[in-house]
Amino acid sequence: MEQPQSTDPEPAVRLLPWTSPEGKPCYLLPGTGDGYLSRLADSAEARQLAVGADVLAVTRQVLDDPLSPHAELRYAGLRLAECLGAALRVAESRGMRLTGDGSHRGGA
Repeated sequence: MEQPQSTDPEPAVRLLPWTSPEGKPCYLLPGTGDGYLSRLADSAEARQLAVGADVLAVTRQVLDDPLSPHAELRYAGLRLAECLGAALRVAESRGMRLTGDGSHRGGA
């Protein structure tokens, strides 16, 4: 008897929210999504997004003050850039899993 063909797309690899020591992207092969590394990645993503929200709030205060020193503005900008990179990586990872597209498009 012939096995029925599955129409479900194969789950995509997951782009993890950290890089290798060489700065290369790290991926997790498909699984159930409830393993240790998946939970660790979920926690890291949540932490990155929470830090981004905090940095955004502080940066708005710095920008609202016309007397903010140059060094403070520069630091806020650098932190915003870090947080934006992390948020874009989280968005890319989640988008890859939603579309089932396991290819890496670069970016963050």
